[in-house]
Amino acid sequence: MVPAEVVAAAVRAARSLGKDVADVPTRVIAQEAGISRSTLLRRIGGARRALDDAVRATGIDPGGQRPVRERAVEAGARLISADGLADMTLEAVAARAECSVHSLYAVFGGRDELLQAIFEQYSPILDAEAIFNGPHEDLPDTVRKVYRMLADALSREPRVMPAMFAEAFARPTAPALNSLARHFIPRLLAAVGGWLAEEVAAGRLRPMPVPVLVQQLVGPLFMHFLTRPTLSAVPGIDLPDPDQVCEHFAEAFLRAAALPPAGH
Repeated sequence: MVPAEVVAAAVRAARSLGKDVADVPTRVIAQEAGISRSTLLRRIGGARRALDDAVRATGIDPGGQRPVRERAVEAGARLISADGLADMTLEAVAARAECSVHSLYAVFGGRDELLQAIFEQYSPILDAEAIFNGPHEDLPDTVRKVYRMLADALSREPRVMPAMFAEAFARPTAPALNSLARHFIPRLLAAVGGWLAEEVAAGRLRPMPVPVLVQQLVGPLFMHFLTRPTLSAVPGIDLPDPDQVCEHFAEAFLRAAALPPAGH
């Protein structure tokens, strides 16, 4: 076991140099601890990894690899994709990300906040906000852009979005999902819903409640891409490629919801 005073010396030396602990030479750490380098190596068992692990156990990332936040978000996403939302515990994420649970609490505050960070990165929310918070193209082009964005989010690995929806269908009242819904649905409605409301006000879409329009827009595409991996494995079913699927659903939405230009 690495002595606490050696860990403290390593942290002090790193802060003094403005470096990660993993990047501080053992000679400098030994000087900070007031001991020889050979004594330091003896106290950490001859392995630098033991010192890094001891620093990590205090809730401090020793460095030498990507930041804890990046590793944890990726690790959590892969756990959700492989095993489902329920199995994404902080302990499992810490083991996969090679950090401590203390580090996760220090970076995120808790599991709900980690889930929000994963959803922020692997859902299309940021892409949707980028599309709708800027200048819009005409209605057909924007619909097609939305479908391509959603198709990419639902198809790419790790498959976070399909796993989230599977959890929502199985356990719609799960606390973690309710937390995500409170955080992201207002943003989604502000982005997509705001655009749809503008199109209704301009007379380009039928005057329907915005939540219903959102469901009509995304529902069929979501169902296709959530079931596509299963259907692809069924003999005799020949699915069109994703670009063709997006085009088919875009045309269907426009026929169902779009109004003809004035005078037609």
